[in-house]
Amino acid sequence: YEMTYLSLFDTVVTIVLYAEGETEAQEMFRAVYDDLARYDALFDIYEEHEGTANLKTVNDNAGKAPVAVEPELLSLLLFGKEVYALTDGRVNIAFGSVLTLWHDARTAGIADPDSAALPERAALEQAAAHTDIEAVVLDEDAGTVYLADPELRLDVGAIGKGFACDNARERGVTSMLLNLGGNVCALGTRADGKPWRIDVQDPDDASAALGTVELVDASLVTSGGYQRYYTVDGAAYHHIIDPDTLMPADYVKAVTVTHADSGLADAFSTALFNL
Repeated sequence: YEMTYLSLFDTVVTIVLYAEGETEAQEMFRAVYDDLARYDALFDIYEEHEGTANLKTVNDNAGKAPVAVEPELLSLLLFGKEVYALTDGRVNIAFGSVLTLWHDARTAGIADPDSAALPERAALEQAAAHTDIEAVVLDEDAGTVYLADPELRLDVGAIGKGFACDNARERGVTSMLLNLGGNVCALGTRADGKPWRIDVQDPDDASAALGTVELVDASLVTSGGYQRYYTVDGAAYHHIIDPDTLMPADYVKAVTVTHADSGLADAFSTALFNL
């Protein structure tokens, strides 16, 4: 059974699973969807969601007061700090102030291509001065998050989908393929006992594959600049920003990583893309 959703994580989400019948399949789809929707709401930096403190709540309280958050959000931010160390800062959840400038410029450029422009260099450098991971203060005992720098903003775009992918599959489902817009999590095998087979897209040809990877209880994540971008003066500028240059990384077209942990695969694909 297969189901596609268009309302989660600002991407296309597809779930493929094996079940005894339609009723069981729908129950499984609902359980996985509910988990994903919960993570989507918690990790949202643009809108608040009634009844829970999410990343927008935390960002809005930067420099003001600690915010009590759900255990899943605290776990994600703790993971984000680990990833920062593992990638030598190439993946930084405290990079939101810089990413917001690019997001706003990209959104405006897509809406009005004739007026598309890059963020101002001075604004990028000013924002980059407020990206210190040490200013993200996590209190596990109290279950709170405090941003010590009032101009720091969190953005978990480089790890959030991978983290959600891993956690949404802990639902008693034994055979499932979950695709969150390029973050693919394979749970178990197909019903016939064979591995899941995943094509890796050719960044130069959306209809072609560079190769096929077989997955069993593992994840495959691709980071590339060929889908989310906008054009300024004939040049394309994508959404993966190099923390050293504050510009879209321009070293490779795409990076694909396989790993048992989808969150790490997500983080490492971004880190490698920035190297």
